[in-house]
Amino acid sequence: MSEYDNTNSGALFRAKEKKSEKHPDYTGTINVNGVDCYLSGWVKQSKAGQKYFSLSATPKEAQVQAAPVSLDDDFDDDIPF
Repeated sequence: MSEYDNTNSGALFRAKEKKSEKHPDYTGTINVNGVDCYLSGWVKQSKAGQKYFSLSATPKEAQVQAAPVSLDDDFDDDIPF
């Protein structure tokens, strides 16, 4: 049996714990052009009263890791004060 191609597809699920109004109503994952992303969705209402989803996709690799800091850096000890 061949493996399913998930490219350009995803899924949203109702958020289990919404701790504030800013937290998404729905969360999930999506693959966009081969890049895996976290997907967040908020149920909003337009001025005309029509409900819609506002969506945000963040690449999973965008989880920024802090650059390593070396404590052995050379410091300029010739401070003029």
